[in-house]
Amino acid sequence: MSLRAAPAVPDVFDPRRYAAGVPYDDYRVLRDHHPVAWQEEPEVLGWPAGPGFWAVTRHADVVHVLKDARTYSSYAGATQIRDPDPEDLPFIRRMMLNQDPPDHGRLRRLVSRAFTPGRVDRFAAVARERARTLFAGALAEARAGDGTVDLVAAVTDEYALLNLADLLGVPESDRDLLLHWTRRVIGYQDPDEAGPPELDGTGRPVNPRSPAMLRDMFAYAEQLAAHKRRHPADDIMTTLAGDPELADAEREMFFFLLTVAGNDTVRSAAPGGLLALAEHPEAYATLRSGRAGVPSAVDELLRWHPPVLTFRRTAVRDTELAGRAIRAGEKVVVFHASANRDERVFAGPDRLDLTRSPNPHVSFGDGPHVCLGAHFARLQLRLLHEQALRVLPEPPRPAGPAGRLVSNFINGVKSLPVRLV
Repeated sequence: MSLRAAPAVPDVFDPRRYAAGVPYDDYRVLRDHHPVAWQEEPEVLGWPAGPGFWAVTRHADVVHVLKDARTYSSYAGATQIRDPDPEDLPFIRRMMLNQDPPDHGRLRRLVSRAFTPGRVDRFAAVARERARTLFAGALAEARAGDGTVDLVAAVTDEYALLNLADLLGVPESDRDLLLHWTRRVIGYQDPDEAGPPELDGTGRPVNPRSPAMLRDMFAYAEQLAAHKRRHPADDIMTTLAGDPELADAEREMFFFLLTVAGNDTVRSAAPGGLLALAEHPEAYATLRSGRAGVPSAVDELLRWHPPVLTFRRTAVRDTELAGRAIRAGEKVVVFHASANRDERVFAGPDRLDLTRSPNPHVSFGDGPHVCLGAHFARLQLRLLHEQALRVLPEPPRPAGPAGRLVSNFINGVKSLPVRLV
């Protein structure tokens, strides 16, 4: 009996690949044959080459890495695949996302105070009406034209942006700034989203998370905080501006985190879920008939289209994972989208099942860094899909390929043409 060699390790690093779709077939090869696999990190789109990293693709290993902050650090090298410039690292480490326990826990507790039950309830009423109005507008646009509409432009971008602005307390006149900053930071690998990268004196692209690139956002955050001290309101920035335990630098980093993560989680998950339903009319029928509840459907849509594709950790001591020796200082990158399709955990992982239970997807991470706004994101997505069911007389049907973000970090959808009538 001949033994067949394991297939070669596929490249799942190149951000350009993701513009054509998430490489689920390659993820399966990695899970089956190379669950912890070394990936080269060549120069791409003008961004310099890196030292390479370990790609972790099985669900159990992803959860293990995310839970073991003592071995796999968010602080040592931050949480993006690409290494930050050494002189920027101390600045980047000030963000809660890039800290380890116990410092991470202190900041997490401070910001969680802003998500009061009363504030969330009031927000839900506004977001529900906003979703209804946006879908009604999209339907009217489709009826006035050829029956098609881009749901990203007509619904989901506005929904995510306006929800975030209301929560933060950003004045209406300044709301486009939030989208501008999100595109610059999240879409930096995509020339259509962020434009050509800004170059430093040596001709190298400037990291969008560097102090130089965030100076305008931070200045705005302090101006907004000062305004909220003079004119307090029922919003998160009023809470953060008046918190005596929060330093100015920490408040600026919170504003950055809430602006970028708070916007782009829903901004990516919302069109991803609508795309999945458009491509699976039988699933939509299950939802509309009531055979599947909206809350369980939201979690399955998050499993199917996780807003975040990857997160990076750095090993701070020699260790072993899935039989591979990992040395201190090496990058370890978890692939959420792969873990969500792991046959070892999910029965029929390539089947969209809106009644799936249990559904231990890792779209919001796990361990100490599990997404602080997960409940809030689920709420927004639930309200969005409830209003789609009420407002749209027919399920959306694809009217062309979706436009996808060039990114190995965010599972972004830039356009979603559908037929509504």
